[in-house]
Amino acid sequence: MFYRIIAVAAVLAAGLSAQEAGAQEKSGGQEKLRLAIGQRGNWDTSIPELGTQKGIFKKHGLELEMLYTQGSGETIQAVISGSADIGLAAGHTGAMAAFDKGAPVRPISNSMTGADDLYWYVPANSPIKAIQDAGGKTISYSTRGSSTNIAVLGFINYFKVDMKPTPVGGPASSFAQTMSGQVDIGWSSAPLNLQDVKSGRIRILVRQSQVPKYENMTVRVNISNLQTIQTRKAALEKFYAAYAETLDWMYSDPDALKRWSDWTQTPLDVATGMRDEFFPKKNLLLERLSGIDDTMADAVEMKFLPKPLEKDKLTEFYKDYYKKP
Repeated sequence: MFYRIIAVAAVLAAGLSAQEAGAQEKSGGQEKLRLAIGQRGNWDTSIPELGTQKGIFKKHGLELEMLYTQGSGETIQAVISGSADIGLAAGHTGAMAAFDKGAPVRPISNSMTGADDLYWYVPANSPIKAIQDAGGKTISYSTRGSSTNIAVLGFINYFKVDMKPTPVGGPASSFAQTMSGQVDIGWSSAPLNLQDVKSGRIRILVRQSQVPKYENMTVRVNISNLQTIQTRKAALEKFYAAYAETLDWMYSDPDALKRWSDWTQTPLDVATGMRDEFFPKKNLLLERLSGIDDTMADAVEMKFLPKPLEKDKLTEFYKDYYKKP
């Protein structure tokens, strides 16, 4: 898979026309799309995997090539470089900052609105009992510009606690570093590590949704490279249709939960509770977009943007955002 991604990127760099590149993206009657997906196994990022298992993307004429990343920073870079056609679950603020710096990246739909899924924890024996006890302690996030990065900075501002933000990569790496004492506070996304919460091995310290402004903010978006948007609109339309159909299936058919449970090796009862508590369907709908002013304010305050985007730049940034038919 990795070598195929590099090969296609090299073809594009060599200057082939959009038609020639597009022809190389078709195989066996199916059109290929390369996806960079933040955090393998999260419920919201499992839509391409489950939809592929169910045959929904194939039904819409698509073959997906999926590359999982350690977080939003890697996802955005893969899309900017052309190694991926679509990036799933990119931090909204990070995508906005990349665009402001001239990167050919645009949000094409919602990935997650609201902040019910992300949480931060400590080992059961940690002396940190509440977020207010964490002054001077290290608190983890995935990569710079990610939604977890923004959340950590939001905690510091909202709770007025001077913690030390520390990049650690994905949830597995965060768990290893937290349990070994390399960082004081780990991060995770439901359902990952919920079994450790249930067994008492770790304690949830804070959830992103405890900061009020994140409750209805679009925190993660699906993104694409400007060239893909301009030359492969038909493929993107197929992707939207298959994505929406998969999402409907995931919330209406117990088989979807069973498939996800088997894929992630999560007990089915944990999977059911996780979906209903942490991932209400309305938060994953493609067309959701809210909290833009708060997103920009965060970006400025946290020095991702020098100033809020002007109206014309905002219009350009969201020009290709999904609109429900």
